[in-house]
Amino acid sequence: MLDIRPRQKVTRADWAAYMNDRAASARNPTIRQFFDTPLPAPDTPIAEVPMVALDMETTGLDERRHAIVSLGVVPFTLSRIAPARRRYWVVKPSRPLFATSIAHHHITHSEIAGAPDFDAVIDELLPMIAGRVVVVHFRNIERPFLDAAVRVRRGEGVMFPMIDTMSLEARRYRQSLWARFRRWLGRPPVSIRLNASRARYGLPAYQGHHALLDALATAELLQAQIANHYHPATPLSALWC
Repeated sequence: MLDIRPRQKVTRADWAAYMNDRAASARNPTIRQFFDTPLPAPDTPIAEVPMVALDMETTGLDERRHAIVSLGVVPFTLSRIAPARRRYWVVKPSRPLFATSIAHHHITHSEIAGAPDFDAVIDELLPMIAGRVVVVHFRNIERPFLDAAVRVRRGEGVMFPMIDTMSLEARRYRQSLWARFRRWLGRPPVSIRLNASRARYGLPAYQGHHALLDALATAELLQAQIANHYHPATPLSALWC
């Protein structure tokens, strides 16, 4: 049985085998159904791929010491965003809510007092993203936090491929020859944060650190990235990680 732990990587070529193995070995019915729902094939043109933007706010940056506070999901395709099908949850974190995190996401102790535990969200969240490619801005938050939160509550985690809009910006503005030349000149690196990235494509600034708005902003950013730097026929395998 292939069991991928948090912070480990699955290569692009391994995702199909991993998903199939998890569908066969998962014990929890919701998790088994999630992995049993097929994703688009790696060679599917991005214009034909059903996607869902995901964002979450947390009490910190380390999934081993911090917890999820809120989640937002927005289904979309390259040509259309479906705001009517959006979902937003505030959940009670299993770790303390620090003043520093409140300053970022503005979710207070009173708001989480009556919020459900993350376990109450899992049976709605996983079917909503099953069969869709999840799109995030900085997968090193959403991927390990979601995996860890599900693992604690259901005894097994969930790992799956994602398109990371920050990674796509990094390819162009941090890893290119032009970016290396800027560093050689001593120029500061180009920001690849969400709102800075959106500004490069003429997209409006939204209120930051709100999971639902950031999910919407991420969906719009990917659409702009494909329109400017890729092609609707670009295969999914060229974008996910």
